[in-house]
Amino acid sequence: MFNREESTAPVETGETYEVTIEDIAREGDGIARVSGFVIFVPGTSVGDEVTIKVTKVLRKFAFGEVAE
Repeated sequence: MFNREESTAPVETGETYEVTIEDIAREGDGIARVSGFVIFVPGTSVGDEVTIKVTKVLRKFAFGEVAE
């Protein structure tokens, strides 16, 4: 079924993106942005330039993991 919440995000679940980790969240996850859209990436540090795979997209942010 069509998920209206995902349509507003500039990223898609399963896609990969080249990002730079800009900040660290309170929980310790790295924060990257794609077109201003926040993506939380565990196991990263500020300044890391990584390729991530988006694992879950919500209305205001997404989660990703470092791609192998």
